[in-house]
Amino acid sequence: METAEKPAVQWLDIGVEQAGQRIDNFLLRWLKGVPKSRIYRLLRKGEVRVNKGRVGPAYRLAAGDQLRIPPVRVAASASVTPAAGALARLAEAVIYEDERLLVLDKPSGMAVHGGSGVDYGVIEGLRALRPRAPFLELVHRLDRDTSGCLMIAKKRSELRSLHQMLRQGSVLKRYLLLVAGDWSQGPWAIDARLRKNHLSGGERMVCVDPEGKTALTRFRCLQTFNGASLMEAELATGRTHQIRVHAAHAGHPLAGDDKYGDPAFNRCLRPMGLKRLFLHAHYLAFHDAERERSIDISAPLGDRLRGLIQKLETAPDTWANNGQAK
Repeated sequence: METAEKPAVQWLDIGVEQAGQRIDNFLLRWLKGVPKSRIYRLLRKGEVRVNKGRVGPAYRLAAGDQLRIPPVRVAASASVTPAAGALARLAEAVIYEDERLLVLDKPSGMAVHGGSGVDYGVIEGLRALRPRAPFLELVHRLDRDTSGCLMIAKKRSELRSLHQMLRQGSVLKRYLLLVAGDWSQGPWAIDARLRKNHLSGGERMVCVDPEGKTALTRFRCLQTFNGASLMEAELATGRTHQIRVHAAHAGHPLAGDDKYGDPAFNRCLRPMGLKRLFLHAHYLAFHDAERERSIDISAPLGDRLRGLIQKLETAPDTWANNGQAK
């Protein structure tokens, strides 16, 4: 039988690290397990107070604010403890850390956060690993099947600073990907607007659409094989599934992509050990002028993806004749 925490009024003093965020987003994180509709109803009815006054969902918290949160029942079952194996993988995945920022080489197959049928993700796992950490928040996101560099802010001021740099295009992010066909002759700059669709089953798909949002990806060919190419992609914008959709739009779908890919190409690679999407965020860099620091981080391909490249380098010319060699 589901139990719940005994509700009580909460009084919170907002510090520098909480300042600047919208109150609705703060409450969604603070009141884990409480439906979004309930939180907005609390705000609308004035049950949430800041400095004894009513505020709307868009109000941005300021250092020194006193926040009153009314009694709200939070289901105990809403808190899920990540499996020990997942926590161990996360602990080993840290590739950079300072007092403000943590960078993981995110494992493929692990979501960045819980929700949509996923009990927990990277951020919940990190909070379980570091229960005394005062602040841990995702700076950006990677698709569940994508591996590589993922930034987590350890301070609210760092989160705000990095979000601003991301909006300005000041953070360099590069990905490694394996695609179908010979892409050595270009075109390598794909400037095609993208629009998100939600299908009847709830699945999210992205398509090229002149009425969609601006999206630009720059590709570079690193190595070609018979029937495939190893590419590097640099994002000028950060749309959902951007690299995958742009590559498919150019006629070179990603290996292991079961949503936008080529089923025949994927079938040919399975005997070589490919059991995931071949997309890896291998490099990120930025210069923080305000704090006079430069960050330059790389995450090499994992053993299995490197092993696949080695097999392609020595594969006979006929390996892809069953459906993909073009």
